[in-house]
Amino acid sequence: MNVVYPVVGLLDRQHKLYGHTVIYPDPPIRMPVSAAAVACAASRTATYRRRQPERTVLYRTVQSHLATWLELAQDESGRSVPAHVEREFHRYLECGILAHGFARARCAGCGHDFLVAYSCKGRGVCPSCNTRRMVETAAHLADHVIPRLPVRQWVLSVPKRLRYYLQAEPTVQNLTLHIFLSAVEQGLRAACPVAQDSKTRIGAVAFIHRFGALLNPHVHFHCVVVDGVFEADLPVRFHETPALNAEQFAAIQSNVRRRLLRALSRRGLLEPEAAEEMAAWEHGGGFSLDAGVRIEAEDRSGLERLLRYCARPVFALERLRQIDPEHLVYESIKPGPGGSISLLLTPLELIERLAALIPPPRRHRHRYYGVLAPNAPLRAAVTALAVAKDVVPLASAMTEAVSAPESGATVPNALDEEAEEPALRRAARYVWALLLARIYEVLPLRCPKCGGDMRIIAVINEGPVIREILGHLGEPISAPRLAPARGPPLWELPVDDQAERETDPPAQPAPDYEFDQRVAW
Repeated sequence: MNVVYPVVGLLDRQHKLYGHTVIYPDPPIRMPVSAAAVACAASRTATYRRRQPERTVLYRTVQSHLATWLELAQDESGRSVPAHVEREFHRYLECGILAHGFARARCAGCGHDFLVAYSCKGRGVCPSCNTRRMVETAAHLADHVIPRLPVRQWVLSVPKRLRYYLQAEPTVQNLTLHIFLSAVEQGLRAACPVAQDSKTRIGAVAFIHRFGALLNPHVHFHCVVVDGVFEADLPVRFHETPALNAEQFAAIQSNVRRRLLRALSRRGLLEPEAAEEMAAWEHGGGFSLDAGVRIEAEDRSGLERLLRYCARPVFALERLRQIDPEHLVYESIKPGPGGSISLLLTPLELIERLAALIPPPRRHRHRYYGVLAPNAPLRAAVTALAVAKDVVPLASAMTEAVSAPESGATVPNALDEEAEEPALRRAARYVWALLLARIYEVLPLRCPKCGGDMRIIAVINEGPVIREILGHLGEPISAPRLAPARGPPLWELPVDDQAERETDPPAQPAPDYEFDQRVAW
């Protein structure tokens, strides 16, 4: 089972993270991420196996049909798909393939070694790199950003009539998010009886989701908000907001609705008559606001699970299955459009949906607001409250950036160079081995034969050396080839093309040989 959205909790005997398989000799027990957890991981013996993405349904689908989709995506003027979309797909086809290069880990005690392939570090298609980004983001926010105070998740979605503007125009998306968070701030400030000062601020991390349950475009917002307000002056003084009643919650929803309709009408995106009509709709007018999930101050594992949910990738590999070479089924836990929980797709339709959900380059996927904003005067003091006393320091937990190996494998002298890097920069980066230890309480760089420490001893990039090593180990020495473009089946053609193909005699294939059609009596 290829787990794409891992959680912290009771674990089975075998798990896969980023496609890497870890098999436990005994079922692990649940422990907090602290010095005890790292000590438990260091004492556990596990077997590590390299992931093989070329055997997955998604890889085979992209490899076989990407060239065809790129040809069909060209319009009459010759313009093709955006460059960043094509680049994401091609990088995914190289991710985890040993023929494109790898790092070699070796145990100095017994000589056991294994190879770690490079990763693409993509943001849209690759389930492995997307999962790593999800776990790393959640770990950083829980360890170094969000203070040890109660938090609440606020979720906003807008009517379908307005979703196009959020999808197509980044300025409207930014405006909607600002209106939403400012309305929540006003509501929490009004609900707190001891903090009526207009200068009190909230702290929030906002995640922008551009997808729905069944790979459909759907821009909505998940915001993790500290459940209270902070006073504007040092030292940090926090006032927890009492539980909101139905009237206060409805007032926040009405505030968001009124301000957003007025802003869109003022920008000329919505006619004044249409804005008035939508403002008069019943049952919230299509504006859905939810704040039912609350995490207590000491429940840091629950906070990390919530952050992983908010930072989850678009695509879950475990939910895709193949019926036949021309049909795939993508299943969802939650109902999608129309209440369906599964989606039947052709390979070209799957690639089309994934391409539409690839985020543009240099577009942030989560943002900070209030006292957690980058230039907020209280940010340093508030984020200092996130550090616990029993957590292992980053230096001893193998926290260091990496260059080439897949998902961030460590290099031999990385820890020696860490002292030269600023602490704030180190705090935002976790290595691949630390993330595996954080979730599954096992260190993958622990030798399965003798229990000694394994280190990255070489990074192999030269083609002849790669082929020689892989040939000696019995691994494929060449990467899977991209299938050439081909014509789509008749049933996938547009209706007009099908009618022309059926009625136009020149469109029919010529017979292989001549034969006499005259009747002989």
